[in-house]
Amino acid sequence: MKVAGWVSFFLTTLITVLAFQGLIGFSDYGADWALLTDSYFHSILIFSLKQALLSALLSVVLAWPIARALYYLPNLPAHRVFLAFCLLCFVMPTLVLITGLVSLLGRSGVVSPWLVTILGDWNLYGLNGILLAHIYLNMPFAVRVFYQQFKNIPDSSWTLSMQLKLSRWQRLRIIEWRSLRGSALVMFGFIFVLCFNSFAIVLALGGGPKSTTLEVAIYQALKYDFNIAEALMLAWVQLLIAGGLFLMVSRFGNSHWLSVDTAREDWRPIPTGWRSWLMKGSYYLVWLALLLPVLALFAGVTQGDLLRIDWGAFIKPTLITLGLGILSASLGMGLAYAMLTPIRQLSVSAQPRKRVLLEWLATHALVAPAMVISVGLFIFLLPIIDIDRWGIVFVAILNTALVVPFAIQKLKPRLYQFDDQYDALTRSLKLKGLQRWAIEWPFIRSVFLSTYALVLVLSMGDVAIFSIFGTSDWTTLPWLIYGYAGTYRIAEASIASIVLLVLCVFILWLFEKVQSRHA
Repeated sequence: MKVAGWVSFFLTTLITVLAFQGLIGFSDYGADWALLTDSYFHSILIFSLKQALLSALLSVVLAWPIARALYYLPNLPAHRVFLAFCLLCFVMPTLVLITGLVSLLGRSGVVSPWLVTILGDWNLYGLNGILLAHIYLNMPFAVRVFYQQFKNIPDSSWTLSMQLKLSRWQRLRIIEWRSLRGSALVMFGFIFVLCFNSFAIVLALGGGPKSTTLEVAIYQALKYDFNIAEALMLAWVQLLIAGGLFLMVSRFGNSHWLSVDTAREDWRPIPTGWRSWLMKGSYYLVWLALLLPVLALFAGVTQGDLLRIDWGAFIKPTLITLGLGILSASLGMGLAYAMLTPIRQLSVSAQPRKRVLLEWLATHALVAPAMVISVGLFIFLLPIIDIDRWGIVFVAILNTALVVPFAIQKLKPRLYQFDDQYDALTRSLKLKGLQRWAIEWPFIRSVFLSTYALVLVLSMGDVAIFSIFGTSDWTTLPWLIYGYAGTYRIAEASIASIVLLVLCVFILWLFEKVQSRHA
């Protein structure tokens, strides 16, 4: 398995190396160093950092009380459905979300008149829309992670806190914060990098040059100006900032888990009075906020639209989307698990510097600009192969590489927890290969299935990679939505978005059912 891990590292790193080689080899002038002194570059960099910082901070801060409500009030209505919906929000195709937000909060949006009355001056485009979209996508994912960390708190900790008569503040600081602090810092860095590399949301909701990020500037330099030197310079700046921050967070944001005891795991202090009502109110409010953009998709669809649309046009794109998603998710999970093997060995042997370096290498696709990787690889392969014929293969390859970091981030905490509790025992019993896997699989099964569902739905929502390598013969459902929206066929775009959402909901529901059956 260790050999498979190193092979996985080599394959994922090779994609990035070939992409940058394609860009560097195509340009005779190298990076544009003069860009670093340009005032426009400074404004882009400042806005990129500002929107990413605010998005990450608000997502993490807002997720914490919702996760607490789910943990302390386990009998909240539709509690499991809400967690599944949170996963859907995180992996929701950005075009679907943008369409819903514009229908809800745009210039002619459903609730825009109320916002204008209350705020006096409301505009979705710019920092407002970017923050709303980023929070919608990332806050629910943080809720799921925090809730899982809360569930790892053993009963004995609460029992001891009662015996010691700890106050609510002391329980919050000693028990809750200790269980969350590592994952909170890692989650902040994770969301920051996602928002720092944001493309479609900023492009659609930015509203102009004042709200441009590095990723969008890279796209403009490549797509409109075909200025490879400028794109390279911007890409290196983005890679250094996002990669450096993620490396630092991975180094100092190590998660710590309280050991899981053998007592019942369904006891915790239940809030009463105004605290209970406050938790319930926040839960229902977030439910409403997350549902509204989805419900807004139905607003522009009439019965006549449903009757006149060619439903057969959705069949092939849906099957292609599902096939590409399953292939990318399966390969991505295999690569992620294999890459975590040497990382876990370094963790057990107490080599933190090497472990952090490998973790960064395993998740470097998270900080490498997706548009640059796609365009660079396209340029590198253009004189070598027939892109029109083999382009769909590279859509699957790049999708696989881009979902690996998400799989690693979800699998890593649970595997570390297994190593903390059972690695010494398995080594003393000399269990290897399938024997060790027989013990490990029941421990990680729930997280593994939820992670597979995450990367499957995530890979099904790709637009950026398909825009470079895709062809009309292999149209996916997200690209079909993009085509409809680009020609102002809003009704068709909404219906296609609903079809994609229903497919995603079914996948998440199916995996949740399998999870609960084996829990």
